[in-house]
Amino acid sequence: MSLSPDVQQRISTWLSPAYDADTQAEIKQLQASGQDDTLNDAFYRSLEFGTGGLRGVMGAGSNRMNRYTLGMATQGLCNYLKQSFADQEIKVAIAHDSRNNSRKFAEIVAGVFSGNGITVYLFEDLRPTPELSFAIRHLGCQSGCVITASHNPKEYNGFKVYWNDGAQIVAPHDKNIIGEVNKITDVNDVVFNADPSRIHIIGQEVDDAYIAQVKQLSINPAAIQQQHDLGIVYTPIHGSGIKLVPPALAAFGFTNVSVVQAQATPDGNFPTVQSPNPEEKSAMQLALDQAKERNADIVLATDPDADRVGVGVKNSKGEWVLLNGNQTAALLTHYILSAREKAGKRQPNDFIVYTIVTSEILGDIAQRYGVTYYRTLTGFKYIAGLIRELGAEQNYICGGEESYGFLIGDFVRDKDAVSACALVAEMAAVAKSQGRTLYEEMEKMYAEYGLYVEDLISLTKKGQRGAEEIQEMMVELRKNPPATLAGSPVVEVRDYQTGQIKNLRTGVEESTGVESSNVLQFITEAGDKISARPSGTEPKIKFYFSVKEPLASVADFEPTQKRAHEKIQRIIDEMQLK
Repeated sequence: MSLSPDVQQRISTWLSPAYDADTQAEIKQLQASGQDDTLNDAFYRSLEFGTGGLRGVMGAGSNRMNRYTLGMATQGLCNYLKQSFADQEIKVAIAHDSRNNSRKFAEIVAGVFSGNGITVYLFEDLRPTPELSFAIRHLGCQSGCVITASHNPKEYNGFKVYWNDGAQIVAPHDKNIIGEVNKITDVNDVVFNADPSRIHIIGQEVDDAYIAQVKQLSINPAAIQQQHDLGIVYTPIHGSGIKLVPPALAAFGFTNVSVVQAQATPDGNFPTVQSPNPEEKSAMQLALDQAKERNADIVLATDPDADRVGVGVKNSKGEWVLLNGNQTAALLTHYILSAREKAGKRQPNDFIVYTIVTSEILGDIAQRYGVTYYRTLTGFKYIAGLIRELGAEQNYICGGEESYGFLIGDFVRDKDAVSACALVAEMAAVAKSQGRTLYEEMEKMYAEYGLYVEDLISLTKKGQRGAEEIQEMMVELRKNPPATLAGSPVVEVRDYQTGQIKNLRTGVEESTGVESSNVLQFITEAGDKISARPSGTEPKIKFYFSVKEPLASVADFEPTQKRAHEKIQRIIDEMQLK
């Protein structure tokens, strides 16, 4: 392919003396080897600073994660912080995960902040994202950031920005920061000269303060004492969880934690997995093998920045199976609310939160224990926003989303796999003290509330035509919503774009109560929920399925589960999703 004049112009700018020799050498090497496709992808646009920050493939170029794109984004953030906190000393906290270049990027960001007269607290080494969220309020910072690309492939890295409440940036700050970042069009606008006197290295003191808070979440220490040797296998999947998950489990009182050694050393190449994602069985395989070998009770896993948790349990046949994000969130919510009730800790102003595409069993459980529940848009920043909004009058207990994120207590304002691992282990200890496995606990829960089974399909539609196709699908679904799904009438349509919930039986309309987002939901008489949600960042549209089946007894769990999966397939076929 031939490169457009725009791309060629950008390349020549990057070959000027404002850019370092290594960057120029990388670009020249691509030119010499005739890799026009790669060059085009690296320079056809500027890497976009989105509502959460930056994320992209690492390398030289305006559309890549590197010293310059990161420096420009940080400079824009500095300028916005100075406007927002004009009359005070500005402080920021910085953390990073195990990815390639993460330490280097964290030091570049620290340099730009300090060069702009901002006080920096930089972690001495890799740390989980939830600890960064905690550190912001613990140290009285106005902002913070973490260098991570969560569980993306190894070629990626990112820059996630947080505000003074320890939550990811939301409106109006997200758009305002984007505005300031977009004003930085020249690398010469970036203050790369660090002021070392403003950079403070942090570590153990913050770790100890965070672990002390996690320890306070324990509801049933007596059961842990009794079952302290519960067999736990843990894998950090080469990530930052190794720093805090074993200490958190030890603080709770667990003495039999076996770490998967082949995945214990932080490594940005993630050598033992295709994708460092606890949602994928292949990433969990080594842990499952070790659990089988050791006859363990549970498997715990965290992704590279330790905000998502994966859980493995033994089923009724003694086979190791993985829980999905909805099952883990439901079990944790059920355990926490029931244990608080038993311990006499329930308050009249307690509340839980879950996202609109997460299993409705969480709402059922909250109702059963007289606890208020709220739904938010997809993304933990919305859960954090609600905690901030209701914090003074109401007492946040826990919240979760189907994509393996969960948060207990409000000292962190983002999903936290460290505290989730500790509470999953406590829940398994309580079950074991009553002669049950976590799997049996799950069967018992579903027998009480009805069996909810969830699934997700993601349709990729590439290019301009793909984007149009996704839009057409949403227009068609709005114009002609399905009348029935799997034989059950659709009784409610929730359109989060217009903010309206319409009862198709009575014609009554009410507000969704959340901000606008391009999501559609269909609720059937049987209690099934189907959600359509185009991705804001990728050429994809996601369909979430949650079906409900009556479950007479634990003995019927597996055949009922099979029936529910068949029902989901029927809905997929009826909606012609392919």
